[in-house]
Amino acid sequence: MATTGTSAAHAQNSPGRLTVNSIMGSEGRYWLLIAPAVLLMLGFYFYPLARVLWMSFTFPTPGLGNYEDLIDNASVHRTLITTARIGVITTGLTLIFAYLISYVLVHAKPKVERIMFLGVLIPLWISALVRGFSWFILLRREGTINDVLIGTGIIDTPLDLIWNELGVVIGMVHYMLPLGVLPIYANMRNIDTRCVAAARGLGASRGVAFRKVFLPLSMPGVIGAGILVFIYSLGFYVTPALLGGGKTLMIAEYIQLQIMDLVNWGRGAMLATTLLVTILLLLGVMSRIIDLRGLFGGK
Repeated sequence: MATTGTSAAHAQNSPGRLTVNSIMGSEGRYWLLIAPAVLLMLGFYFYPLARVLWMSFTFPTPGLGNYEDLIDNASVHRTLITTARIGVITTGLTLIFAYLISYVLVHAKPKVERIMFLGVLIPLWISALVRGFSWFILLRREGTINDVLIGTGIIDTPLDLIWNELGVVIGMVHYMLPLGVLPIYANMRNIDTRCVAAARGLGASRGVAFRKVFLPLSMPGVIGAGILVFIYSLGFYVTPALLGGGKTLMIAEYIQLQIMDLVNWGRGAMLATTLLVTILLLLGVMSRIIDLRGLFGGK
């Protein structure tokens, strides 16, 4: 019996004999564990994307005809310019408001901070459709804001606050604000306040200490929030559709119009591909400038 056990152990340790562990190894077991997730991603994510890309080159006829619209089609140009303009304006306003809110949150008393932070989080739990309809009620010509302004004598005729870029920007900034606050707030919480105190101790005023110390230290959060908000803005659909009223077309709504109403699958697929490639390029460029993994919590 002892001889048999010794022989088995010698066979296992023999360099010429293959075992399951030697075949698989730690790397093989790792890939075996993630194989189901990889297959799901290939089937339900990458395959549809590949189909959209293929359709953009083959429908209605094979070739680059759909992509020629990026150069020749005036309506596509207007949509792209409108999307970029609204995205930049939304991102800029969101970052300003998000920075102010985050700064107040960081310096507030703990009880006040918890209440304010809850106010930031609550909109994330409310549907974008509900928020869009709420702004529709507030901003329309017979809405609450115009009624208050006319009732107080500030204006005589209702203002056009909806079905234009102004209404779209207002609704989008409201939606994007929590997405801007969270990265900036997380970054500000990690700033060592002793650095600001040291600057004040060396004779710097509050403004100088903020501008020279606190603001540069908070810029990674601002950059991360800007990337997040701008990417969301490029592909946003619900709020622009509700508050734009079809008069302010952004690229997501234009894609829906091409596919669902005009049944122009080729142009819709081309625009969807262009949007995806633009977002990937933006992330690629930003990854050259800053550490995106560290910025968004990666190790």
